[in-house]
Amino acid sequence: METPGSQSSLHRANLERVVRAVRLAGSLTQAEIARTTGLSAATVSNIVRELKDGGTVEVTPTSAGGRRARSVSLSGDAGIVIGVDFGHTHLRVAIGNLAHQVLAEESEPLDVDASSSQGFDRAEELVNRLIAATSVDRSKIAGVGVGVPGPIDVESGTLGSSAILPGWIGARPAEELRLRLGVPVHVDNDANLGALGELVWGSGKGVRDLAYIKVASGVGAGLVINGKIYRGPGGTAGEIGHITLDESGPVCRCGNRGCLETFAAARYVLPLLQPSHGPDLTLEGVVRLARGGDPGCRRVISDVGRHIGSGVANLCNLLNPSRVVLGGDLAEAGELVLAPIRESVGRYAIPSAARQLTVLPGALGGRAEVLGALALALSEMGDSTLLDGSLPAVAPAFT
Repeated sequence: METPGSQSSLHRANLERVVRAVRLAGSLTQAEIARTTGLSAATVSNIVRELKDGGTVEVTPTSAGGRRARSVSLSGDAGIVIGVDFGHTHLRVAIGNLAHQVLAEESEPLDVDASSSQGFDRAEELVNRLIAATSVDRSKIAGVGVGVPGPIDVESGTLGSSAILPGWIGARPAEELRLRLGVPVHVDNDANLGALGELVWGSGKGVRDLAYIKVASGVGAGLVINGKIYRGPGGTAGEIGHITLDESGPVCRCGNRGCLETFAAARYVLPLLQPSHGPDLTLEGVVRLARGGDPGCRRVISDVGRHIGSGVANLCNLLNPSRVVLGGDLAEAGELVLAPIRESVGRYAIPSAARQLTVLPGALGGRAEVLGALALALSEMGDSTLLDGSLPAVAPAFT
């Protein structure tokens, strides 16, 4: 039994600090581990050697700043995580290891009118199919991260009333999938997971404060403050789509008028173009036509960008993020949408906040949310289980 404050307990704490830093980042040089943990270079070197000898981490030669270095990552066979992304029209699943390597990934259409139980059944089938295809040892599964298009009540684990999928309101995704898969399940809304995915793998890498704006059937934001997702006490932080732009505007699904979502989301934007472009037009199609020079599609995307920029300006004035990452299909429009966003930010944000802001398209495209789900599962697992050589027991259901 270790005594608090003893040499052995301090050593154990340092081991866990190093493992956590590597687990969250995917890979770090020993110098980066020292900066991240605050431990001395000598201590980090000794701990990495111990972890390598124990099979917890792998060390490979690399370079940093033109100098030789050693990259440290968790062992590829130390454990497995699974990401599940439920979208308005899709289901996407990915399997990865603790070294941040994606082993398999697959997506399929999802009927927007399907019930939550049908969606959970489909997810279970797809997860099992990928496990079989990769020959993953189920005992190595450390956890599952799940993204859903709506806010999750942090106390009950239920999907809120402003969810995009009407048949899912009141569903408890974490509990449902935990019962089906028999492993710990962690759930968050899709915008938060998009932010987490871009933070770990994409356009937000190396940034401590950012907002990820997802524009699809709805409009949401994932907020990263000091390197961590900010959810708010009730789990509804980031609902940027319900900022009021016009009190006399269209009625939003939330019950208010003139929300940003009513000027930017696909369900409100597409009807503007369908009379001239046909009823089967999608947001992806609008972007493709706009990039090809279609004047109507270019005008609509420019208008959407200006409206999103108004919402981003409000975020700048409140939170002063250093970076905004635009995700979803709209990000593929590039400067056609980014330039109007920057214009509105320059007009409506406090000048000092606007000057410090960088607006970029997401680097991960439609994969941001499922990779964020992998990152969520990685962030929620305990470091002691890796050091003890055992994976966590099934997480308790919400009560």
